[in-house]
Amino acid sequence: MAAGSSGRSAMDPSLETQNGAVDRLKRLYPAVNEEKTPLPRAWSAKEKYNYIGLSQNNLRVHYKGHGKTHRDAASVQATHPIPAACGLYYFEVKIVSKGRDGYMGIGLSAHGVNMNRLPGWDKQSYGYHGDDGHSFCSSGTGQPYGPTFTTGDVIGCGVNLIDNTCFYTKNGHNLGTAFTDLPPNLYPTVGLQTPGEVVDANFGQEPFVFDIEDMMNELRSKTRVSIYDFPVPESQGEWQAVLNKMVSTYLIHHGYCNTAEAFAHITNQPFNEDIGSIKNRQRILKLVLAGRMGEAIDKTSRLYPGLLEHNQNLLFMLKCRQFVEMVNGSDVEVCPRRNIGGLSPSFNTSSPRSNSPIQTSVIQSTKSYSNKTKPTIDELNNQNNTMMNGSSGGDVAVIRTTDDSDVEMDTTDEVQNGHTDNTCNGKITNSSNGYQNGNSHSNNMCSNDCFEEEEEDEDMDVDLALRKSCKPAVERILEFGRELYSMNQRLKLDQGSSDHNEKMLEDAFSLLAYSNPWASPVGWQLDHAQRESVCASLNSAILESQNKPRKPPLEVAMAHAHELVRLMSNSGLGSCAFASVSDLMEH
Repeated sequence: MAAGSSGRSAMDPSLETQNGAVDRLKRLYPAVNEEKTPLPRAWSAKEKYNYIGLSQNNLRVHYKGHGKTHRDAASVQATHPIPAACGLYYFEVKIVSKGRDGYMGIGLSAHGVNMNRLPGWDKQSYGYHGDDGHSFCSSGTGQPYGPTFTTGDVIGCGVNLIDNTCFYTKNGHNLGTAFTDLPPNLYPTVGLQTPGEVVDANFGQEPFVFDIEDMMNELRSKTRVSIYDFPVPESQGEWQAVLNKMVSTYLIHHGYCNTAEAFAHITNQPFNEDIGSIKNRQRILKLVLAGRMGEAIDKTSRLYPGLLEHNQNLLFMLKCRQFVEMVNGSDVEVCPRRNIGGLSPSFNTSSPRSNSPIQTSVIQSTKSYSNKTKPTIDELNNQNNTMMNGSSGGDVAVIRTTDDSDVEMDTTDEVQNGHTDNTCNGKITNSSNGYQNGNSHSNNMCSNDCFEEEEEDEDMDVDLALRKSCKPAVERILEFGRELYSMNQRLKLDQGSSDHNEKMLEDAFSLLAYSNPWASPVGWQLDHAQRESVCASLNSAILESQNKPRKPPLEVAMAHAHELVRLMSNSGLGSCAFASVSDLMEH
């Protein structure tokens, strides 16, 4: 009697909550993308004969038939086939009870195989049986293979997806190769035949008795050696020149000017790049990484006229990021440190994880800004002095005028703590660095080499007239939001609806719905790391406008390598499990 359904039950929800088990499986099979090729984690409640009973999260199998003849045999398959990206797959079965006769089979089978049989008896079915120790390869006639097994024994079944072979273990000892030339997409399978037979499965949720990871490391080393020893058709010198050029273009692409020059000198390459153009990109990216999107947009428009006008989707993305930075308190168009009219402390440039007061929703604070006149700088200083005298040392900004009419900000605590405030279009004194609000997170767009010289004062400051007209934060955010919405409507009319733009706008606006946006489901947008993708897009657009590649050849080659590994997985080539590009780069 054949199994009645081809459907596979999902993994038991209780297993999803076992973080240790999930982490262990991911560590065993890091190359597997479970969204596309889920790992076997339990026995299927559908793909089994009706003499099979399941319990303990579908990991225990017991026989509930008559057990009089071989026609009473019953098998069960796992929920999913073995993904090729495992490279080397392994599972273990503990014999809880051999029952009356111990007619048990452990092995593999393809989809659609008759479940009213022990594994190995039918075509595309493979099994190792406990009563006689024989291996069965798609036939009712077995071949001597290993010892018998009984109550208390642990039998393991391993599949080498590189050479398509199968081996078994007993109580941690490898019994050698049992089957060769296995087809792809096989399911772990067990079969029982007499009353009282009970087995438990371990698909990797718990440590194995057999050291499978040692075998994995051996296969990984063999794969790495085969890659390193792959014959190169051209001479070594020509390949080295190509690699040197790829590294050089990568450094230039990301603005590592000094390093690129030094590398070119060491490798005897010509260096004819426009230093001024590289530094212009440095200045713009520095502003983006600092969250100062308004200034970044303005500088891009001045240095590269027509770039944003002819790429409205890019401009929309930059402005969406500007809206997020306003909420974050980083964009220069918002002046949160002035504490105008009882400004919500949610617009604080310090880390959301710091010991700052509980943030208040910007929407809850909106009413307090209506009908208020803009305070002068003297009034702002008076407010801040009052706060300082009555506070217990919180972050307070004092705004003062200088002889050259620039506005500067001093902070009482943030400078000491290594944080800087970039939010009032003013010079920032005693800053720990020039970007990311004093945080020292690293990224591929920013390093000590990336921004090698201080930008001129006029590049970092906004004129005094703009400072004096700076609106309260909430009022300006809401006004900017209306402008952003109108821009999206215009883009819809000109270019048609864009799901990407709609998603960006929806995510950005959603920040206003939470009293503490940093801890909200959309708070990920406020993470400084989100600025890096904006940097990459803007940098690529600038380079493309100069008839240069959007991506450097080194990144393109890496992307190709990752895609090839993915295609290997889709094609059932198990070597993909041990051909990780990142692992190879580390070694």
